[in-house]
Amino acid sequence: MRRTVHITGVALVSLLAWQAVVTLADLPRFILPGPDLVFVTFWTSRALIAEHALVTAAEVLLGLGLGAALGFASAILLVASPLTRSVLRPMLVFSQAVPVFALAPILTLWLGYGLWSKVAMALLIIYFPVTSAFFDALMRTPPGWLELARVMKASPGRTLWRIRVPAAMPGFASGLRLAAVYAPIGAIIGEWVGASQGLGYLMLLANGRAKIDLMFAALIVLAVLTLLLHAAVDVVCRRLWDG
Repeated sequence: MRRTVHITGVALVSLLAWQAVVTLADLPRFILPGPDLVFVTFWTSRALIAEHALVTAAEVLLGLGLGAALGFASAILLVASPLTRSVLRPMLVFSQAVPVFALAPILTLWLGYGLWSKVAMALLIIYFPVTSAFFDALMRTPPGWLELARVMKASPGRTLWRIRVPAAMPGFASGLRLAAVYAPIGAIIGEWVGASQGLGYLMLLANGRAKIDLMFAALIVLAVLTLLLHAAVDVVCRRLWDG
């Protein structure tokens, strides 16, 4: 309850400050529309915004699910196989050396302007944080637990799945929380490069037609979607692994 009141208070103060800047500086609407105008635009264009928001939400959720599954499997392979670790870890580092903006046109060329190029962008942008967080947690298994497994003559496979993985799930949860914030970024980048649907496409379209109020409305919806996704992932992680 206290957290909700705090968030509501911050939002109200931000809106008041936004309106004060627009009023005192007498800014034209094509530079910075006031929150009242953005709200009116949101309401009158709610069907259009909802249509594009559903597309972006589908891209983000698919990318998050696939990226989390791939990151989980990759971290397991890194721990279980020294050979895989020597091959895959340099590839992980290299994947972060290439800017995602440079990969977006290539993925659009390969996968087209539809859903899957955006899903791939979301997957790529969250793959490293999920894999890295889970791998680090797997490698930090308490030594006493591993020593007890050796004394009990547990096989490497049983040690991994019965001791290492359960102990590392809070680390995996941390990676998922980061992924919930990063996944929308990947989807929006993909939509900016080439799309015919989605909030990123709608923002570009509104900007090109000087409908800055519509662009701000779509941006705020995107921010709310991201916050809701992060909150949902946080709740699930707390109930499953942190509590």
